Amino acid sequence: MPWKKPGGGDGQGPWGGGGPSGPAPPDIEEMLRRGQDRFKKFLPSGGSGMRGLILIVLAVAALWAGSGFYRVQPGEQGVELLFGRFIKLTTPGLNYWFPRPIGEVLKPNVERTNTITIGFRGLGEGSRGAGNRDVPQESLMLTGDQNIIDINFVVQWRIKNAANFLFNIRDPETTMKISAESAMREIIGQTTLDDATTGKRQQVQQQTRELLQQILDDYGAGVVIAEIQLQKADPPAQVIDAFHDVQRARQDQERSVNEAQAYKNDIVPKAKGKAQTMIQAATAYKVKVTKEAEGEAKRFLSVYETYKNAKDVTIRRLFLERMQEVLKKSEKVIIDKGQGGTGVIPYLALPELRKRQEGASQ
Repeated sequence: MPWKKPGGGDGQGPWGGGGPSGPAPPDIEEMLRRGQDRFKKFLPSGGSGMRGLILIVLAVAALWAGSGFYRVQPGEQGVELLFGRFIKLTTPGLNYWFPRPIGEVLKPNVERTNTITIGFRGLGEGSRGAGNRDVPQESLMLTGDQNIIDINFVVQWRIKNAANFLFNIRDPETTMKISAESAMREIIGQTTLDDATTGKRQQVQQQTRELLQQILDDYGAGVVIAEIQLQKADPPAQVIDAFHDVQRARQDQERSVNEAQAYKNDIVPKAKGKAQTMIQAATAYKVKVTKEAEGEAKRFLSVYETYKNAKDVTIRRLFLERMQEVLKKSEKVIIDKGQGGTGVIPYLALPELRKRQEGASQ
């Protein structure tokens, strides 16, 4: 059945039936006219439309220019860009620069200490359990004596020059991470396993920090390495028990050596003191004997000179001196018989005899 055109009077659809007619489409010209009327209402009354438009443009320009003021907070450093090109650095405080899209200001924090972990990753607060996850690809290194060591360390760094940090290297943190691992491997390659795990940990940290700082300065990274901290420096887990046994044996050896050294420090000074005493006594005896011999020789020479001058007198004097020396040790008393009798009164020493008898009975 042929259907009628929409201009027909019956209002039926193409398949017949008298359905309701749809809404009329919007009139575009009418909408534009209404928009122009509303825009004219905002223009100053009595003035031309062009003057009002200029005022609006000036107001928008003033607002755009005012958006160029910015504040750099303490601890930050302002980096001013003009069409994406670095121009200068600014200090904390209120500053002004061309607003977007002509200018742009970046404000990185140059006093905050940032941290990079190498050899391990933190599990985070939301993870189950506690501790860290080891990363063997980063932590296993070769020492100078051809041993394998498992090292975890932390790099703490700060921004020194914001412009160099932002524009000289593409990915600063990744670059520092790779450079720090490379520096640590170089220093460990010059250090023995014992030194790296015990006595020279501070030296390893200091040398690694200096080498890493030199590498980053050569790159122009604009950062300063504050500190490198060794979190762990042990042999691999597969041999750590044997390593601890060796360490305990070495500690026992050191203790024995220290005890022997202490005994040596105690006995050697005593022996040296006794030897010095004996040497001094022998020296004194030597001096004494020498002086006595010299005195005897001088006395003999003196007597000899006297003997040459008066032989009889000297012989008699020597005889009397020798007899006096011999007889003074004898208990016998020789009494010469005098002209008037014996000259001796008989006396019996009874008290002396009694003392001798008591001593013999005891």
